[in-house]
Amino acid sequence: GAAQVPQNLGKLSYYDHFLSVVPNNILNPFLSGNVLSVLFIAAAVGLALAFMPKTENREVLLKGINGLQEVLFTLIRAILYVLPVGILAFAGQLAAQIEAGVIVGALGKYTAVVIGGNLLQFFIVLPLFLLVRGLNPVDIMKKMSPALAVALFTKSSAATLPVTLASAEQNVKVNPRVSRFVLPICTTINMNGCAAFILVTSLFVMQNSGMNLTMGAMISWLFVAVLAAIGNAGVPMGCYFLTLSLMSSVGASIGIMGVILPIYTIIDMIETAENVWSDSCVCAMTNKDLKGVLEED
Repeated sequence: GAAQVPQNLGKLSYYDHFLSVVPNNILNPFLSGNVLSVLFIAAAVGLALAFMPKTENREVLLKGINGLQEVLFTLIRAILYVLPVGILAFAGQLAAQIEAGVIVGALGKYTAVVIGGNLLQFFIVLPLFLLVRGLNPVDIMKKMSPALAVALFTKSSAATLPVTLASAEQNVKVNPRVSRFVLPICTTINMNGCAAFILVTSLFVMQNSGMNLTMGAMISWLFVAVLAAIGNAGVPMGCYFLTLSLMSSVGASIGIMGVILPIYTIIDMIETAENVWSDSCVCAMTNKDLKGVLEED
């Protein structure tokens, strides 16, 4: 009956999500912001170009693609000049949202755990990975700051991808062959902040719905959160709606998600910046590991 409706809705959303990877119209993914479908199209076109005979037509196509890329990067450089104005406007909007929301009691503890986990990953865990690989985390963070700023205020790692590519290639000096392969993939599957949000929020909602969670159940949800984050689209509020779908599928009180909504803007900003920073770290480490191989080629 009625209890089965949320479960069916949850299953339907996942089915539709995976089905939408193969688009019916080649333009739809670009218009709707479906990152997985865009990656699918990019991979298909890339493979076709790789196996295409080395004729004049192939060279024209490659030159056209490279030309479009230069146009995109030129636009990005222009946007970076007016970025401070946009950041100021976003800051004003955020201040109004903070003033309108009230964070008390258990919700305050929940918020502290989610934000604290992201900050721990951002400032301690990821820099340690860079240090182990012999890279300077402070230097890389400074050079990637344009991408981190855009991610913070757009709340979309997919929308930030062009700026992330430009910062990695022009500032960090990452080989384009590395950045253009690693960063698009990481934008889709490397969702550190989203995984943390899904796990903490799911446990918070289920516990406040009266569900008894054993240690085994909590560990199981850890794996669910990681796998669910991989399939999340890098768009604003993507993690929120994905978690909402998960809570519907297990019969938890999704009304509690409404309590989280007023403060989700802050959480989304921080976790998106953390996702982009994680992508940047992976890209920088991969570039160092492959530096000798790429120079030989």
